[in-house]
Amino acid sequence: MSSHHAPAEYRATDGTVIELLRVDNRLSVGDLAKRLGVTATAVRQRLDRLMRAGLVGRTTVSGGLSAAGELGGNRLRGRPSHVYSLTEKGLRTGGDNFRDLALVLWREIRSVREPAVRQGLISRIGTAMAGMYRDQVSGSTPRQRLESTAKILQERRIPCGVEPSSDPSNGGLQVLTSYACPYPELAEQDRGICAAERVMLQDLVGSAVRLSECRLDGAPCCRFTADSDDQTSPADERALSASGATCIKPG
Repeated sequence: MSSHHAPAEYRATDGTVIELLRVDNRLSVGDLAKRLGVTATAVRQRLDRLMRAGLVGRTTVSGGLSAAGELGGNRLRGRPSHVYSLTEKGLRTGGDNFRDLALVLWREIRSVREPAVRQGLISRIGTAMAGMYRDQVSGSTPRQRLESTAKILQERRIPCGVEPSSDPSNGGLQVLTSYACPYPELAEQDRGICAAERVMLQDLVGSAVRLSECRLDGAPCCRFTADSDDQTSPADERALSASGATCIKPG
């Protein structure tokens, strides 16, 4: 589940401005126009988008700019002058290697031989994942909290939805259906990530949750059922067995 998605208004050409400011984090419109080979108007349009997205900030320079609108050289007095630089948010847009780091860390977890230690790690990971969203989840019933959780995941571009169980024997229990795995490469290596995700949902929903269907078993999507009791499904058993863990109860 990544946090540095480009804003909807962001365009591919804006990335060049960001990279120039990453190298020299204090450039004027004239500087950028010269380096990009475009007009000052085109640069201002890009900067406006980036400022609205919170990626670029503008400051006033005392002493003015040159006639070409650039820093340095012979300054013109009395002329309004601004320079642009990346904000903290803009600086965080680069160097996103979380995927590689996640894969390495998960391999280290898999290498732990003691089942009880692995179980503890998976439980702590699931609880930590829940901690990122716990304050955002609303509702007083498992159904309301499951729907609130689904909305948060959707905002993070994870396609999912909540619907009543299609199995009459489940008595209308609510099911969160995930149409795309948030961690596909991790899941392919180790189904323990499914157990961690289940722990996260249990924490957020406040009731027992079981993995009733899983893509790794050939199902079209993954389904997590909010149960009224502590049942464990075959998909749960496979995920827990792969991780070396036992059934983790909701706290």
